[in-house]
Amino acid sequence: MAALGGGGRAAALLLLRRGPAAAALGPGPRRYRHKEKWATTAPRVPATRLALQNFDMNYSLQFKDAWPSIRVSLLSEQKYGALVNNFADVGRVTQELELLNAVDFISEALHKVQRLQRDPVAEQAGREDGASQEAPGEHQAVKQAEAPPPLSASVTSNIKCYTFPRGDVTRFRSARPDILGILNYYLMDAASVLPVLALNIQPNDFVLDLCAAPGGKTLAILQTGFCGHLAANDVSISRTRRLHQILNSYVPKQIREAVCVTSWDGRNWGELEGGTFHKVLVDVPCTTDRHSVMEEENNIFNKRRSKERQMLPMLQLQLLVAGILATKPGGEVVYSSCSLSQLQNEYVIERAVEIAETEFNIGTHVEDLSHFRTLFQDTFSFSSDCRLGELVLPHLTANFGPMYFCKLRRA
Repeated sequence: MAALGGGGRAAALLLLRRGPAAAALGPGPRRYRHKEKWATTAPRVPATRLALQNFDMNYSLQFKDAWPSIRVSLLSEQKYGALVNNFADVGRVTQELELLNAVDFISEALHKVQRLQRDPVAEQAGREDGASQEAPGEHQAVKQAEAPPPLSASVTSNIKCYTFPRGDVTRFRSARPDILGILNYYLMDAASVLPVLALNIQPNDFVLDLCAAPGGKTLAILQTGFCGHLAANDVSISRTRRLHQILNSYVPKQIREAVCVTSWDGRNWGELEGGTFHKVLVDVPCTTDRHSVMEEENNIFNKRRSKERQMLPMLQLQLLVAGILATKPGGEVVYSSCSLSQLQNEYVIERAVEIAETEFNIGTHVEDLSHFRTLFQDTFSFSSDCRLGELVLPHLTANFGPMYFCKLRRA
């Protein structure tokens, strides 16, 4: 009996249960001999459900009582922002958006800065209101800058991104081309603009977008109008095609031709062009938490991608270290992900700082970005428990994110 295969054992046991008369009739119906095969074709657990199970197990520990609210928001319709295309008719676009009762959250923040600057006491109170209520963990391995930069120096007025007020779930309509065929705005998670603002790009900066596709942040970088040179890279050829589509749809030819688009493995960039750039954006591949609980297509929680998912923190670490190596001394790197996971966020930062120091003799420190909470707390919901960098949490009244971003300065 032990030598029989799974189907053979099942058929033999069935015959034994039915008695000698049944055994004399020979093997049972064909379907019994293939019952095991039927089991292998049973519907698999959807990747979205696996993702939610994983998040329930891990994020309930990380966020505790806040997790149910974040969970509901992740499973609800995402809110978008309209990134204005400065290469189109800006006056007309902004007028149309404002007629819809949308507001440019960056301009609103700049107005807030002006009000705070007129009242230093109010500025300090605003900073304290936006500051974290929890002290950094004792095991924190890297140091943050002692004080954030002046609020007035932290954002650029050239980038314009319109959002609807908190609680307003109105959708933006699709972008339309202007008379030259250039689309007037780009719909994206408004929180995705924050890492670009954190770069604080200055005139004639050499900028690298290491994981650029599909292209929203690359487009936001171009909206600053400051890049002396922009390198946009993504290892995926298919995703690079999407990046080209975005550039073709939103950027005039003379500007587009000045962008160097490549499809290299970003982990090797330090060897290719080390110490070259003033600013580097490392927007890493991650578990894309919102997508993972909402979409089956290209879901990283698909069982066939389990090894790829397990290796994500290592990939993220390698990309960030490459970004640090690609930066000039005194330059800045912004790391970002659309995951809530500490393993993919703070822990990657800590380990990258350690590796840069021990293996490459490069000192880095984490910049204090707490002023972003002061500036943008009316638009986004920020985590108060983020040890390094800032984390935008999904919230039903402001359903952006998740978006983690952290800024490093190379010594």
